[in-house]
Amino acid sequence: MIQKTGLKKLKRISSKFIYGPVPSRRLGYSLGIDLVPFKTCTYNCIYCQLGRTTCPTIKRKKYLPGKKILKDLKQFLNKKIHIDYITFSGSGEPTLNSEIGVLIRAVKKISDIPVAVITNSSLLYRKNVQKNLLLADVVMPTFTTAKSETFKKIHRPSQSITLKKIIKGLIEFRKIYKGKIWFELMLVKGYNDSKQEIDALKSIIKKINPDKIQLNTVVRPPSEKNARALSLSALNKTKKMLGRKCEVVAEFKLSPNVLKLRNKGRIIWEYLKRRPGTLNDIQKSLGMNVNELIKNLDGLLETKKIKKKRHGGKIFYEAL
Repeated sequence: MIQKTGLKKLKRISSKFIYGPVPSRRLGYSLGIDLVPFKTCTYNCIYCQLGRTTCPTIKRKKYLPGKKILKDLKQFLNKKIHIDYITFSGSGEPTLNSEIGVLIRAVKKISDIPVAVITNSSLLYRKNVQKNLLLADVVMPTFTTAKSETFKKIHRPSQSITLKKIIKGLIEFRKIYKGKIWFELMLVKGYNDSKQEIDALKSIIKKINPDKIQLNTVVRPPSEKNARALSLSALNKTKKMLGRKCEVVAEFKLSPNVLKLRNKGRIIWEYLKRRPGTLNDIQKSLGMNVNELIKNLDGLLETKKIKKKRHGGKIFYEAL
């Protein structure tokens, strides 16, 4: 059982802006930087694992203190824990923060770890957003459909955001950006997984010419119950349709370096802060003994740091 005093300490030492390293199927061990308050976003996606958007906006501004973010990052980097990417993503749309370009530049001055930006693509039609992301090593835009009605159903965007603007912005950004673009193609069963949808996507993807297409689906509890996952066989079928650049996002392979963090309860809690997970997910990602993991999860449940949630016939653990 985890002692309650240990969890109180956990809350004090955890940064409000830095989380991880979190195992990611797309980026290896990713150290995340959160640039906006929780659920501050341009979309209200039906599949979002963090729930419904509570702060819908398209306004760019300095949401969080850049100096404090960099201070926390430096402190974490001093721990010498293995990190594959420093990632700007978090619990909302990171390009809403008008300082993202300044922060990417600052991070690259203090570390040689590659910088990735995970974005929902909604603001890439803006020239200032495109300029802000030019120094990133990898930009990972989420994309779902080439059809406007499907786009509205899946993302429920702010009124001024249109699919036409987003596609135009992605094409323009590809022309000026020298880094890698890895598309996350998020598929939702019954919404954008038909042959007609994939055929329409292929023509748009060809124009944008990403370096990779990474197929994903609704594997974690979504904000809306009707957002359902595709089967692995359906994802593999789509992969064949999209060609050699496409991959189904693979299972994360364990690296033991993350376990240099002393407090195992803290590791589990930080993992669950950003992604709900089953017992099997957590065990595979963190490499912990299953009995030890169950013991720590029981302690986190007892102290109300996490909760259980059923989705797709599985039990997921979520941070509170």
